[in-house]
Amino acid sequence: MGSAAQILGTTPAFLRSLDEAKLLTPQRSEGGHRRYSRYQLRIAARARELVDHGTALDAACRIIILEDQLAQARAINAELHRSLNRSTSSGETPSPDHR
Repeated sequence: MGSAAQILGTTPAFLRSLDEAKLLTPQRSEGGHRRYSRYQLRIAARARELVDHGTALDAACRIIILEDQLAQARAINAELHRSLNRSTSSGETPSPDHR
């Protein structure tokens, strides 16, 4: 955890607080040390950014969760549009579910 904190320019206590808030659930080494994925480090960096700008930790966690949900919804929407465009360009009539 110390090296992850150093990479992010934060403290191990801050990373533990993200774990306690259930924003991050790092893997554990055989020795019990926390192991963060690159994705988790990006999330932690975003949390640090929000907290540094005065956002409370619990609010920062909620913001990050909502940002992640929005990104997922946008990806699904884009895939549905691609699928619809493939269907209409091949001459198929879209079903009513694809409005």
